[in-house]
Amino acid sequence: MPRTCVISGLGVLSGCGAGAEALWSALLSGTSAIKPMRRIAAGAGGCALASEVPESLGAKDYVPKGYRKAVKVMARDTELAVIAASLAVKDAGLTTRADETGTTTIASERLGCQIGAGLIPGEVPELAMAFATACDPAAANEASPHGFSIKAWGTIGEEAGAKGGMNNLTPLWLLKFLPNMLACHVTILHGAEGPSNTHTCSEASGLLSLGETCRVIERGGADACFSGGAESKVNLMGTVRNELLGRLAASAATDAPGDVLRPYDPTSRGAIPGEGAGILIVEESSHANARGARAYARVLGFGAAQSVTGIQSMPGKGGQSGRGLALAIRAALRDASVTADQIDVVIPQALGLAANDAAELAALRDVFGPRLDSLPLVLLTPFVGDCAAGAGGLAAAVASLCLHHGRVPPVAVTVGASGVRPWAGSVKPGRVLVCTSSLAGQNAAMVFGSV
Repeated sequence: MPRTCVISGLGVLSGCGAGAEALWSALLSGTSAIKPMRRIAAGAGGCALASEVPESLGAKDYVPKGYRKAVKVMARDTELAVIAASLAVKDAGLTTRADETGTTTIASERLGCQIGAGLIPGEVPELAMAFATACDPAAANEASPHGFSIKAWGTIGEEAGAKGGMNNLTPLWLLKFLPNMLACHVTILHGAEGPSNTHTCSEASGLLSLGETCRVIERGGADACFSGGAESKVNLMGTVRNELLGRLAASAATDAPGDVLRPYDPTSRGAIPGEGAGILIVEESSHANARGARAYARVLGFGAAQSVTGIQSMPGKGGQSGRGLALAIRAALRDASVTADQIDVVIPQALGLAANDAAELAALRDVFGPRLDSLPLVLLTPFVGDCAAGAGGLAAAVASLCLHHGRVPPVAVTVGASGVRPWAGSVKPGRVLVCTSSLAGQNAAMVFGSV
């Protein structure tokens, strides 16, 4: 018999708190986790809102005592992934090497890990000393008011002397900010010695990692895998990058989130940064059944495609046609052996950026036709912000919860010729589509079904 995949554990971390039920409860009550930024001050573009994981949640509380020193070399994104992976293991009822009891419920070589990661920015305090030592006030000019020297920054060794900026980076800097550190720490902690990989395709990373996980399990390379993604967009360098790209919404701390971020609405001011992680335990169905595990949902199909027109949200570029995303969705439907008419719910990207939203709607309209006007869409960004590489895993978790609980959260909307409206229908979902595009044009889609 062909090997099939189920979701047996949900590790969810977002501004709503730790655990899948925290996010699910927020969707049921319509409570947004978007609030005034705490971790950094509003940048040049004036984005003062964000969805931040509660400060009380740290990786040191989710790792064995003997591993706590390693938290010091974890970037924020890695901490989010480590916490979410721990939550997923507990939710799935697994015992891994992190338990330190000496017994495990799955052989290490049969446990894999594919995690989506973003571009992890350096932390300003760590970079500041290095930058300072590459500056010479005597060399200041209009182009470089502080006398910053590229040569002094990049020179290493005796020639650099005290001015060698690179010499003043912490020796473990590289091991902290490499994107594969998310999967690295998760695999070490839990003894996941099966196939492992990292996807770095911005917003599409999480779904792409889930797609690879399913292929690994289907071909017999593993019986279960950690999969999904994690990222924090609430940091100075990341926020500045996105503001320079024109992606973030100008906002004040006193603004109501719903007045700022309005996906598929021309009045939306842009995206709001978030941080979060969705790490799922994807397991071969007979393996899950044999250990009596709860299965939230089945993975029915996966598809991916590339949009050749490049970055879709650069100011003045006019966005993409949505063709790449439509191709990814159709591929997922074919892989699942279902038609568009058999999809009950869609969880799209819905960033609140005009170019992105237009391309996404064009893709959905291409696939679903007039039915899109009445199809419920569950939009996560108004509640958790743009979690980038973490968004796909979070969306997959919500899709699994919709199927597990047999309901669509009341925050669902429809998008038709008259604009965005609250969804007024009623359905017990049997199939949910999750889809996303990305900054550089990667597109991914996945179909989940009830167990």
